[in-house]
Amino acid sequence: MLSRTADSLFWMTRYVERAENIARVLHATSRMSLMPHISNEEPMAEWLSALSATASYNAFFEQYDEATPERVVEFLAFSEANPSSIFRCLSNARANARAVRTALTSDTWEAINGAWMEMQRFRRDAVAPSDINRFASWVKDVSLNVDGSAFRTMLRNDGFCMQRLGVYIERADATARILDVKYHILLPAHEPVGGGLDYLQWSSILRAVSAHTAYRWVYRSSIKPWLVAELLILREEMPRSLASCYSNITYHLDELGRTYGRQGESQRQARRIYSRLKNGRTEEIYQTGLHEFLTEFLAENGRLGAAITEQYLI
Repeated sequence: MLSRTADSLFWMTRYVERAENIARVLHATSRMSLMPHISNEEPMAEWLSALSATASYNAFFEQYDEATPERVVEFLAFSEANPSSIFRCLSNARANARAVRTALTSDTWEAINGAWMEMQRFRRDAVAPSDINRFASWVKDVSLNVDGSAFRTMLRNDGFCMQRLGVYIERADATARILDVKYHILLPAHEPVGGGLDYLQWSSILRAVSAHTAYRWVYRSSIKPWLVAELLILREEMPRSLASCYSNITYHLDELGRTYGRQGESQRQARRIYSRLKNGRTEEIYQTGLHEFLTEFLAENGRLGAAITEQYLI
């Protein structure tokens, strides 16, 4: 497979996954913004956290001097100036899919192309913050359609592996950012850990990654921050956990290694990260600091993406 084909397949699915993750953040933010605030010290804390969770904080304030729900929704969902907006993600996903149209099944291409055309209608109709949940649900359905069509119809070859790597690299990044924003940024200083607001915020975070029901099944207890962290970091049976993402990343990189008859730096990095997640313990993570752990993980995940690019995409 040509490197430019691999690059387009990798980024096609990565952009679709990013669009879904931003939609999940917007959905969770909308829910949290409706919760009762005991204090008016930080009335926009939830919307600012959405910018932090999507790594868009600095870019937003380069254009705006104040955050409002309308501006945050516009910037994260529809802005052409934001390279990570949902609009730009779906646009880039379609451009990459079009570049490798012959490497895709018709079902996968139609899912992406149809989503792009429908996105034009949403932009024209100007979705308000009060209606963001409907839009976010549509974006999640788009991702499910693209992912499902590829999973059900694509040959299990090197192209399929590149697509799955894009999904899991992006998903791991998003899960770590969402978890870090809640733990390190979102709870006001005057609010007690384990209090009512803290509980509601953790519940919204679980819903943002479709893990609320899974949490109940696994732990059968009330929501506790350290158990949420364990579920989203170390539990492989949770599809959006860091451990699950790296189990799949390691598998598909090994498949590429077997296909091409050689291993490389990306395989070594992935195995090292996966081993630490597979053998990790929640107590050890909290002892060293959850924020510090997640910050280092995000850096390592970025380095792995760069290693994959150098090894296969250039």
